[in-house]
Amino acid sequence: MKIIIAGCGKIGTTIISSLVKEGHDIVAIDISPEPLEEISNIYDVICIQGSSTDCNILKEAGIEKAKLFVSVSGSDEINMLSCFLAKKLGAQNTISRIRDPHYNETNLNFIKQNLDLNSSINPEQMVAKELYGILKFPSAVSIDTFSARQFEMINMRLKPDSVFSGLSLAQTRKKYPGNYLIGIVQRDENIFIPDGNFVLQGGDKIGLSASPSEIQKLLKRSGSFQKEAKSIMILGGSRIARYLARFLLNTGHDVKIIDKDYEICQRISDELPSATVIHGDGASQELLLEEGIDSVDAFVSLTGIDEQNILISIFAASHNVPKVITKVNSSEFSTMAEKLGLDTIVSPKNVVSDIISKHARAIENSIGSNISKLYKLLDGKAEALEFRVTEDFKYQQIPLKDMQLKKNILIAGIIRKKSPLIPSGNDVIMAGDRVIVLSAGQILNDLSDIIK
Repeated sequence: MKIIIAGCGKIGTTIISSLVKEGHDIVAIDISPEPLEEISNIYDVICIQGSSTDCNILKEAGIEKAKLFVSVSGSDEINMLSCFLAKKLGAQNTISRIRDPHYNETNLNFIKQNLDLNSSINPEQMVAKELYGILKFPSAVSIDTFSARQFEMINMRLKPDSVFSGLSLAQTRKKYPGNYLIGIVQRDENIFIPDGNFVLQGGDKIGLSASPSEIQKLLKRSGSFQKEAKSIMILGGSRIARYLARFLLNTGHDVKIIDKDYEICQRISDELPSATVIHGDGASQELLLEEGIDSVDAFVSLTGIDEQNILISIFAASHNVPKVITKVNSSEFSTMAEKLGLDTIVSPKNVVSDIISKHARAIENSIGSNISKLYKLLDGKAEALEFRVTEDFKYQQIPLKDMQLKKNILIAGIIRKKSPLIPSGNDVIMAGDRVIVLSAGQILNDLSDIIK
């Protein structure tokens, strides 16, 4: 499928990397030659230097044959105009990166309708929502939600003394019965779709699927539950920090934000008068201690420098902050941070890449189902997808035990009439269901792709 990506910064490059791996025909556009030169050295894509608001550049890129046009430059207005022109010149679907909070929901709906935008993405707001969910449920290192939060997958790392360590999955189910599923495990660099005989170990990162109430019940019974963070210290006054603080303050949390830029501090104070805003260098351990880092429930490091986020997060963890969250954009630094003991790491570019991959596969899918959610799991080595089943799905009413599934594929959940179900071998898939699938080493465009 032909896809054109306009804007080749960190997010654009990550999107290109993901889509190239999935076999799409990619054209990259950027006003500057430097990112294009780097991309052309790494990926087999066509690179065009120029403005994505130039109709001649769009025509040179083959816009009339593009099934998807994505604009993720640093300017909301350029992104919107680029998508408008792309659609007029023949692109079938468009996605625009729109980050400014002034484009609120009412304005955004008006803009999308009048510019014929298929979709818009706000990376900072998406990451803030993800962080907010983790702070509400700190036992998890990440949370993926399906069907309006009726079904969730939480990823958590087992501590060396975890009650699950040394138990097979069958023993775990017997000791802690419930309507849940441990559907995927990462151990070191290896990914497993485990069966009942698989024995868990301390240090494993597991994907636990169930309704939110079932997950809480299991973690409370096993002593793994960590209470919601109420007092949060945020380092850095970025857009993500402001979105996150707004979410937290609206639900009664105590929020303290530290930034060394006076103007940013003043702006945050004006926007969020309920927040405590500290003007100072958050890299100073003395300042962090003075501001009570050893008494907060959570510390979130959101500066624009990966190395600083990692080092200060390690300092916070050394002072026994119950939940430490670190923003890291570099894949190499992300791996390093995990090895240094930081397990809750977020990356805006990866969040956006997942959204674009979902849209691309939804455009390509065949008759019978539609992708409504897609999440990359465990450093991108696996995926969780939600499919909406239509009347045309040809494997309806067949017991799951009789389906010949491909290797490393697992049906992790079925949502039927808003009721979540952890399926057994006797359950069947029906039209109207939403089916959650875990996949390792497979690219799924349609629910039928799980069958051999």
